[in-house]
Amino acid sequence: MNSVATHIHSTRATAPFDSKVSGETGTVRPVVWSIAGSDSGGGAGLQADLKSLAAFGVHGCTAVAAVTAQNSVAVTRVEPVSAELLDAQLAALAQDLPPQAIKTGLLGSVENLRVVCRWVDQLRAVAHAKGLTVALVVDPVLGSTTGAGFADEALVQAYVTELLPRATLVSPNRGEAQRLLATARRGDPDGDVEAMADALSAVANPALAVVITGGDASQPDGMASDWLSSPQASGWLSLPRVDTAHHHGSGCTFASTAAAALASGYCVADAVVLAKMATTHALRHGYAAGAGAGPVCAQPDFAQHVVNLPALTASLAGSAPAPAFPALQHPALGVYAVVDSAAWVRRVLDSGIRTVQLRIKDAQDPTLEAQVREAIAISNATPGAQLFINDHWALALRLGAYGVHVGQEDLDQVDLDALRHAGIRLGISTHSYWEVARAWAQRPSYIACGPIFATQSKDMPWIPQGLDNLRYWAGLLPVPVVGIAGINAGNMAEVASQGVAGAAVITAITRAADPQDASRKLTAEFARGRAVSRVATPRLARPTL
Repeated sequence: MNSVATHIHSTRATAPFDSKVSGETGTVRPVVWSIAGSDSGGGAGLQADLKSLAAFGVHGCTAVAAVTAQNSVAVTRVEPVSAELLDAQLAALAQDLPPQAIKTGLLGSVENLRVVCRWVDQLRAVAHAKGLTVALVVDPVLGSTTGAGFADEALVQAYVTELLPRATLVSPNRGEAQRLLATARRGDPDGDVEAMADALSAVANPALAVVITGGDASQPDGMASDWLSSPQASGWLSLPRVDTAHHHGSGCTFASTAAAALASGYCVADAVVLAKMATTHALRHGYAAGAGAGPVCAQPDFAQHVVNLPALTASLAGSAPAPAFPALQHPALGVYAVVDSAAWVRRVLDSGIRTVQLRIKDAQDPTLEAQVREAIAISNATPGAQLFINDHWALALRLGAYGVHVGQEDLDQVDLDALRHAGIRLGISTHSYWEVARAWAQRPSYIACGPIFATQSKDMPWIPQGLDNLRYWAGLLPVPVVGIAGINAGNMAEVASQGVAGAAVITAITRAADPQDASRKLTAEFARGRAVSRVATPRLARPTL
């Protein structure tokens, strides 16, 4: 694979996000079941799962599939519970606390795995009748980091033929993925992780999302990189490796956080990005407990720190942070007018607006080059003006434009190195966590977030992000953030009060009876909003797909 594959697919399973994770008295939180082994040392298994689920803000329920005798240096005994006892636990939970997502860890026996499969089928049948889904995240715990084996060949075979076909997401490390594929006799188990992920989907079902975690494998560039293959995106999720000896429970934390995110309505790609953020933060808060590797410690503020935001790239070679694009000459963008001709560029600049995007959708327009050339000349003659050319990056590069703006669907087609070398500023559109991760990998000059409100100017599958998400991204990202879609004079002040650098408008100017008067009013409203003190930044951005 030589590009980050992207397309739209929804796995929403719950009611609106606000009512699920606010933590306020009386609100209903999503329920996540963890079916796994108990760790007597308190570092992994059910104990780690509950910490992670609580940190995310969902309600965690547990069903003990196996009991382990272990501490920080060794596992001395593993004993699966009876299938009857596991079934009784799940029956009790189903009666009162049906899940939006299930996470499995150490299952202990083929019989226990089959109990889980039966319950997944029953729960999904009930959910389907209500128009809902039940996500299943499989963490194939086949052994411990201290060397203890947790699964014989019969159990591994049952994973491949019975549990994985039911899974929404599977999160093996490299060694676990190799063993699953060796058992399935599919391909070379020593192959690269991209081929391994494809093979796992082929073995189980084509819709299976796979993330092969690489935190357990040494990378020469000091990065911890995980390969993601999902309905929304495929690529490497990378962050600098956390230098710590205390990593016990990191795999459990990753899978549990992904399950919590799926239960809360996030699509799979977003859930995996959040899992990467939460696990990295938990590693930073790991601590010693005993003589061996101490536990990671999940924290509820994991999504509040940009240092935890991974880069999503097409190749492992590009996983290290890219050189930053040039900073904006005027980072306070203000009202950002999006227009479709050089004549409109002149009109909005004459009205006092200083940030303009020229968006001519038709690449075959015979006037395209002339329009871009004229718009650049007009902008260069206007003090303080910043003109961005939408999509037509090669033409903008040749004509010496100040900036380029691209969408996610066009990012793979852009020669980013050429733009950087030429000193051209870059803006990238984003709509969700995985798209921000993809944009952030390029260190652009600014990031646009949308749609903030419903809009008729572009047909999109995205749920409007709203002001809370805009405030979240403006607070998290260390580059200027622009809100886009559905913004007009009636809500401009509210948008500006979220701390954004700019607010993009189209029809609020181009369809106004008096465009110059509309531009002046929008500018005044933006200034009014910027003077308002912001309320607290949300802990997480809400799901948008």
